[in-house]
Amino acid sequence: MSNPNTPVAAAPANPKRQKALKIIGGVVLVAGVAWGIHWWLVSSHIESTDNAYVQANVVQITPQVGGTVLAIQADDTDVVKAGQLLVRLDPADARVALDQAEAQLAQTVREVRTVFANNATLAAQVALREADVAKVQSDVAKAQDDVNRRAPLVATGAVGKEEFNHAQTQLAAAKSALVAAQSALAGAREQATSNRALTDGTTVQDHPNVLRAAARVREAYLAFKRSDLVAPINGMIARRSVQVGQRVQAGAPLMSLVTLDNVWVDANFKESQLKNIRLGQPVTLTADVYGTKVEYRGKVAGLGAGTGAAFALLPAQNATGNWIKVVQRVPVRIALDAEEVKKHPLRVGLSMEATVDITKQDGPLLVEATRQQPVAQTAVFDGVQKEADERVTRIIASNAGISAAAASHANLASNASQARAAALQRASTKPAAVPGA
Repeated sequence: MSNPNTPVAAAPANPKRQKALKIIGGVVLVAGVAWGIHWWLVSSHIESTDNAYVQANVVQITPQVGGTVLAIQADDTDVVKAGQLLVRLDPADARVALDQAEAQLAQTVREVRTVFANNATLAAQVALREADVAKVQSDVAKAQDDVNRRAPLVATGAVGKEEFNHAQTQLAAAKSALVAAQSALAGAREQATSNRALTDGTTVQDHPNVLRAAARVREAYLAFKRSDLVAPINGMIARRSVQVGQRVQAGAPLMSLVTLDNVWVDANFKESQLKNIRLGQPVTLTADVYGTKVEYRGKVAGLGAGTGAAFALLPAQNATGNWIKVVQRVPVRIALDAEEVKKHPLRVGLSMEATVDITKQDGPLLVEATRQQPVAQTAVFDGVQKEADERVTRIIASNAGISAAAASHANLASNASQARAAALQRASTKPAAVPGA
């Protein structure tokens, strides 16, 4: 019988198992070291996200006047240039209004010419009335002298009573004529003064009535020209909803114009990733549509003013007690290289993957200076105002009997005053520069 206290011999070690464990341990150690080196050299210097999408300026094409659609000159996917006709509305009503405004301007110019011409006529009437008053005053003085000479002779009988009464009657008639002449002179002077008040400091071409009628012509001409809807900028047509024969109202969206030559990326980074992101840092991007073989180079252009949830219609934050914390994301705008976008065009809404190199930390967190140049502008509509001014100039010149140069000078003066007023208004509303910018 065996002794229970006798020690049991240890099982011999399995050399294959020990070797396998050592290999696995070595692999894990190497992998850990490799990961640590990669994190130290690469991962700690980048922030990346796949929550990024292509954005661009999307212009809504809307009419400024109502009308019936006669023609549609552009369709979805069409590439259009600035100034190209997109939609044509029926201009019949605008044409009638323009004709009426032009006729009213011509009539106003002729009426104002009459007012100026009346100044000379009324001045001549005043001179005539003054001569009448002087003549009547002479008659009164003569009649008064006759009465004065006959009055002492009546008592002596040298002058008969009847003759004296006749002299007194002539004096009374002369005084009445003087009062009438003076009243007529006052009326002529008042009429002349009133007429001069309508013309003082002005000419026919810059008279207020003419300027008001000219403004109505410009308004009617602009409405007439706005029956043709043109592209304000270069781009591609999308979401066309207008149809021929449709009655559209001012402000109704007809189609969209997307500027694919000036796109950017909004990369939505987690709030925990924003610590080291600075303006101007380089960014590498790839688009799902082209794959990883096509890379775009960009840079951080700005950080959003708030999270997406902060501007949502129904924010996630509430005070009812059932709130759950969710990591928020902030949009980071990334500017792209225009040449790369030209080689590999992008579309609005395409998914992108953005990787920001955060090695350099010398950039600012926020834009420190106000924008000095407009974000976008167009000169497509500048010619319309010039055409309207030329139209007004021709009408004034042909009806005022003056040269087109004189009418144009007055027109330019009016436009200059309007430009000065607009400049003063812009200056009064210009934001102050950021200190230290």
